[in-house]
Formats: sequence, structure tokens, C-alpha cells
Amino acid sequence: MSDRPVPLGVLLRAAPPDRLPEVAADHLRRHYAADRVEVFVPDLTLSALCPLLGDPGPDTEPAVLRCLGSQRPDTQATASGATCLHLPLNCWGERVGVLRLELPSRPEPELTEELAAHADELAIALRAAGTSTDRYRRAQRRARLTMAAELQWDLLPGRSLADERFLVAGQLEPAYDVRGDHFDWSLDGDQLTVTVLNGHGDGMEAALLTSLAVNAMRNARRCGADIVEQAELASDAVHSRHSGSAHVSTLLLEIDLVGGGVAAVDAGSPRCLIARSGDIKPVELEQQLPFGMFGEAHYDIQRFRLEPGDRLLVVSDGVHGAVPSGRRSFGESALLSALRRTRLQPATEAVGTVMRSLRDYHAGTEPEDDAVTVCLDWRR
Repeated sequence: MSDRPVPLGVLLRAAPPDRLPEVAADHLRRHYAADRVEVFVPDLTLSALCPLLGDPGPDTEPAVLRCLGSQRPDTQATASGATCLHLPLNCWGERVGVLRLELPSRPEPELTEELAAHADELAIALRAAGTSTDRYRRAQRRARLTMAAELQWDLLPGRSLADERFLVAGQLEPAYDVRGDHFDWSLDGDQLTVTVLNGHGDGMEAALLTSLAVNAMRNARRCGADIVEQAELASDAVHSRHSGSAHVSTLLLEIDLVGGGVAAVDAGSPRCLIARSGDIKPVELEQQLPFGMFGEAHYDIQRFRLEPGDRLLVVSDGVHGAVPSGRRSFGESALLSALRRTRLQPATEAVGTVMRSLRDYHAGTEPEDDAVTVCLDWRR
């Protein structure tokens, strides 16, 4: 009988979906003499990590946050002479969390790579298990979500997506009380579709309105429809339900990941900027009617182009139009300053920098609107 251990991926696929951290920790202890294994998942604001195996509560240890942000292994010596190794848990660009384990000695590069492969297996399993158990989502929450926010978070495609051609990330604010603002994306071959939406109104009504529009666009997209047909179906769906009394402002983008061409349907308030070689310029698009204002609305495509290395930022009016205490709107100057500060950050960190700048701009006052930021880096 062979002494070769069963691969971790096989063990995870055979495990109950709510027991994946325990299965991974047991495997690492048995075969790598690992001690004090912990699996962290990020909270909804991405400002802390929440342990799944140890005492509940957010962890803001710098090494754990640094690993989540850099997406690179991090090693530190402990007081006892062991080595604490942090490994990112990443699945198709989605930052699932961080794996921390203590090893008897500093690992050689080959061993770090082997353990990183195990971390990848765990990340994929955790991502897949998210639809079958509430354990991981429950750990991410530091407060109770409103019903509208519950609907919006469940509707998201994820918070980041990447391959060698691009990295896209999005963030919602306020995380526990988001209402009508939303983003969606889908990758199909060399084409990436990105949408940013802002449902009219407040609370649950705004969330339901956005959900209707998102699912109408997904329905059209999954039948092979282009963004014009997606927009027209979504507009008809909203109008048939609300007869013009409610609308959804939306920006739809189809991005050619090979040539950099972008087809856009601008149906309302989300704004688009491009950061290129240290310069930041708005993308000038002619706004068309938001979804649902009139029956049988028609939309036209507008086009612009990305260059290799470009950063594309899309923000809802809760970002560019924020005017706390009668000040100038955030989008007039503070947004550009925030975007400049993200120059050396990946898109996954850049969205957080923009949102933190927006919170600082409010200076403690309660925002009047929810907000969404989406950032795309075209790596080509």
C-alpha cells in the first residue's frame, strides 16, 4: 500500500462544504508539521480579516492585511524560532482570503510553491462552497446587513476578476446598507462585459429595481445579445414593471481584451475616467435615457479605445456627485487626487483607496447616497 498522501484537492472535494478549513488544516499539520494553522476571509469592507478556525472577530494584523493586498507569500520569524508563513487565497483574481501557518523552519522556495498550490486548491474550494453554506459569509460580517444590502451582495459576480490580460475590481459603499448601486461583469473569450448601475430610489425598492435590470441584462447576454440588446431588454423590463415611475442609470461596456477597443452604452449617471501615463481624463460619452423611463427605448453604441497599461475607473453618482455639507462635488477635484494616489496600487487596492477618500471627504457626515467604484487595469 502506498504511503503517498491523498492530494489536498481530493480531500477538499470529498469534504462537507462547511468543513473545508478543518480539512486543509489537518492535512497541513500531518504532512508539513505545520502548527497554528488559520484561514482568514476578508470582511465586507476589506479592512480586516476574519478567522475561520480560531476565536471569532476581525484581525487587522499587518502581515495578514499585507498578504491580502500584495497577493504574495509573506514570511516572518516568530519568537520561538519558527516561521510564520502567510499565503494568499486567490481564485481567478478573487481575493478569497489568507492562509496562515507556522512551520518549524523557514521554507525553501520549492516548499513555499508547494504550499501556495495547496492554498490555491483551498481558495477554489471555498469559492465553490459559498453557495452551499453560510459559514464563510457569516464570518465576513461585522454587523447585520439591511435587506437591500443582502440582495445586492448576493447579486454580485464577485469583487475582483483577473487573468494575464486584465484585472478588474469593484467595491460597494456603505457595505452594510448599500441600496441601488451595483456592478456586474462577465468574461467570454477575449471580451469582458462590465456594467455599473444606480437604481432610482431608496432601500429595498432601489435594490429590487437594480436586481430586475441586472437579471434582464444577464438574460440577454447569456443568449448572445450585444450591449444594445441588453440595454433595451433591461429598459423594457423596468418600464413594464414601473410604467416610467422608476429608472436605473447604467453604463455598459464591452471591452476587447486583445485590441483595447471599448463599445459603450451610456444610459445615465455612472462616469468613466482613464488614467494613462500619469494623466487622468474623463471619457466623454453622450448620455442616453436611463432604463425604464419610456417604453421601447432604443440605444446607440459609442466607442473609445484603451492603450496597454491604461487604468479605467467607473464610478456611480454617489462617488462623483457626492456633495457633503454643501462642498464642491467629490468628482470635481478630490476624485482625481484619490485616483493619482492609486498609481502604484493594483485595481483591487485602488477601489479601496477611492472609497476611503470618499469617506474622508464626508468628514464624519452621513452620505446621502450609496456608491460603487469599479477599476480595470488592461495588462494586454
